[in-house]
Amino acid sequence: MKTIRLTAAQAMVRWLSVQMTEDGARFIEGIWAIFGHGNVAGIGEALHGAKDTFPTWRGHNEQTMAHAAIAFAKAKKRRRAMAVTTSIGPGALNVVTAAGVAFANRLPLLIIPGDVFANRAPDPVLQQLEDFNDGTVTANDCFRPVTRYFDRISRPEHILTALPRAFRVMTDPADCGPVCLAFCQDVQAEAFDYPESFFTPKVWKIRRPEADADELAAAIAAIKAAQNPVIVAGGGVIYSGAEADLAAFASAHNIPVVETQAGKSSLDFDHALNFGPVGVTGSVSANTVCENADLVIGLGTRFQDFTTGSWSLFKNPNRRILSINVAAYDSYKHGAINLTSDAKIALQAIGNELGSQKWPNIPGLQADWAAATAAVKAAPTSNALPTDMQVIGAVQRTASKATVVMSAAGTMPGELHKIWDAPTGGYHMEYGFSCMGYEIAGAMGIKMARPTADVICMLGDGSYMMANSELATAVMMGVAFTVVITDNRGYGCINRLQKGTGGAGFNNLLDESYHVNPSHIDFTAHAASMGANAVKVTTIAELEAALTAAKGAKIPQVIVIDTDPWPGTETGGTWWDVGVPAVSTRAEVNQARANYEEKLKDQWLVD
Repeated sequence: MKTIRLTAAQAMVRWLSVQMTEDGARFIEGIWAIFGHGNVAGIGEALHGAKDTFPTWRGHNEQTMAHAAIAFAKAKKRRRAMAVTTSIGPGALNVVTAAGVAFANRLPLLIIPGDVFANRAPDPVLQQLEDFNDGTVTANDCFRPVTRYFDRISRPEHILTALPRAFRVMTDPADCGPVCLAFCQDVQAEAFDYPESFFTPKVWKIRRPEADADELAAAIAAIKAAQNPVIVAGGGVIYSGAEADLAAFASAHNIPVVETQAGKSSLDFDHALNFGPVGVTGSVSANTVCENADLVIGLGTRFQDFTTGSWSLFKNPNRRILSINVAAYDSYKHGAINLTSDAKIALQAIGNELGSQKWPNIPGLQADWAAATAAVKAAPTSNALPTDMQVIGAVQRTASKATVVMSAAGTMPGELHKIWDAPTGGYHMEYGFSCMGYEIAGAMGIKMARPTADVICMLGDGSYMMANSELATAVMMGVAFTVVITDNRGYGCINRLQKGTGGAGFNNLLDESYHVNPSHIDFTAHAASMGANAVKVTTIAELEAALTAAKGAKIPQVIVIDTDPWPGTETGGTWWDVGVPAVSTRAEVNQARANYEEKLKDQWLVD
């Protein structure tokens, strides 16, 4: 057997560089790195030696580097991914939140944090956490609950098995998620005679599980017997690449489609069978169809509480659920008729059996909702502060088929889900974990995945303040996108939730938080200091002009506009289960609790 002598870190990098996709690209596009104690000597030297064939990018924060990688994988529909390497202590722990984002959204992410010395000779080393009762525990054990596969490389030959196992997880449609290979720092630098065959290029194929015959027959029988079926399209439609199949299936059988946050843009917004967004941030059209449905067909959705109105939405007493999902865990949820299968395969198989069967038209609902969204997005006719919906309207009027709008937390996810008209592939929302601070790094990751897209990052001042440093990285790397910051002087979304559940305005808006000096943050100057082209606008007309001027820019463009923190789109949404205190001295809370208890009567809790 021919061997080649390499350090463990060199062998890892060489192996990663030859793991390919079916279209001839590397599965791991490159690696984000902040070097420090535990990875600069071993992994750092290995990456330097491969810098011309395996890219290394430097970020400003470990969490947001990982957010960029996650957004890249999401934009690539899980067909490609990125890696992240960090130092052994705080740097590693900074990635734990991002690992949760990838875990919740079921996205591939390769995390390679440095770790303590496997030989334990210099213990305790800098940044080492010492567990008095377990000598094997390190900071990296925090990754165990938020990764699909965890391993610790404590011998150089461990990578021979650990790396393929990690890739098996990241390329598995049902088990997909982040993996962590904690790499002991002394082991990174140790040499080993690796088999040359280990570095033979390998193509990783994303399999498409087909349905069990009995499950398929039960699903087809349920659909054929339904009087008012509806399809709830989730992110699994997009990950499967089944957008065209969904459009064809809905059209062939005249079954209405509603979209979750993850599933929005799986169907063109103006498709005749697209009834819009569903659930808490949904439309009247979609939620009405769901309330009346006797068969809810979940297609690639995990039935999150925002989708189901905390299980208060599907009110037809004859309602049944058919869950089509590549993950058995999801297909069995809430007593569903389960069909564990890839979305594309399932649609094709069911369509073949349904033949020419069609269901009756549902008139009027879509037109009514389109009129309602047009009204809230219309340009203001007064000099009052614009609303977030009016800002969205301005972005919409300047958008094109190439526009991808994205966000993650705060007001924007709810309003964009409700009122953004998304063409197929034109919507990117991180709402599996709703992680504040994902937005700017995520926009960079999307642009790296889709260089010709017009990426618009929409976020509030609160999310901007959470994590903005990768704006400087995007400037440095020449990755251009547009950031629209709506400054409502605090956490406007959670402030409305606080008030809506009877609470007093407290600790959300900056003026209602403890302060000695009023907060006045110059977001324009801040963004400009990192190298972005930044402007402040005061009207919707100025915003539209700035958005138009930003097209085709070579560096990130930041547009700041003050908005009113109070208004939201009132029509359309369902109830959401947010626990209200049962004991309070405030009348507003007591009334909210009474309303809450009344709403609980509509909640369906069977699992």
